[in-house]
Amino acid sequence: MIMNRGNTAKDKSGSSTKLSRLTLTATNLHNFLGTRRSIRRFKADLIPDSVIEEILTTATFAPSAHNRQPWRFAVLIESTVKSKLADAMAKNFQQELENDNFPPEEISARIARSKNRILSAPLVVILSVDMSEMDTYLDRRRKKAEYIMATQSAANAGMQLLLAAHAEGLGGVWVCSPLFAQETVQEVLNLPKSWEPQAMFLLGYPAENPEARERKSVREIVKTFEHSNI
Repeated sequence: MIMNRGNTAKDKSGSSTKLSRLTLTATNLHNFLGTRRSIRRFKADLIPDSVIEEILTTATFAPSAHNRQPWRFAVLIESTVKSKLADAMAKNFQQELENDNFPPEEISARIARSKNRILSAPLVVILSVDMSEMDTYLDRRRKKAEYIMATQSAANAGMQLLLAAHAEGLGGVWVCSPLFAQETVQEVLNLPKSWEPQAMFLLGYPAENPEARERKSVREIVKTFEHSNI
């Protein structure tokens, strides 16, 4: 772990602060962030409940619009539940591939790969966004902006969850397939109607150690505004 939350002390104001066994320097943090990878193959080892609770708790410290915290998590551990979800999502996926005129052998291969990824992950977390506590507007422009703010907030929590999992020695991958089967995911997991599935995280102790994929240089993606640019 990059941080240890075990020891607690009070500062001069009386509020509690957590002490770490490891002093987290800027270099340590940058190195830690740069070593996260998308992991798709996992060991069969189960993840302790305490670790699951820890990474979910850390995820909730992500920033959110108006501090409404519109993220919701469905945690799947039991193989029967994962299997039921994988089967239901596979039916949706097959129908879409057939509509797109993919050859039958490719459809079978894609569906098998998709189901296997879900079933082989010791932990599956469905991330949803809940608009019930967000601001409401009458005009379309602000409604759209508020929805985007909520989904951005949920995405912040999703990224924080992956980093928290990385800190615990877990691997994980962000999968967007629930976006294409929102009603199916809601129905299979009996989620509240206000929970709109956005993503699925497959998590476990990594059985692979992939190299970092090439990144675009900062110069390719950044425009710096100086007085001469304006």
